[in-house]
Amino acid sequence: MLTRLLARTTADDGMSTAEYAIGTLAAAALAAVLYAVLTGDAVQDGLSSIVEQAISVDL
Repeated sequence: MLTRLLARTTADDGMSTAEYAIGTLAAAALAAVLYAVLTGDAVQDGLSSIVEQAISVDL
């Protein structure tokens, strides 16, 4: 009985086409969210101020 249960749970040959499609959609959605966040005014202003502070440091 245990061997049959193990055979059912470990006999996965890989992802199916539907799983690839869902994974691709999830990756594209994450990329779109990251793009929207990183191109937002608040993030660009914050990064600009960090760079300006780093450049204006007196040694």
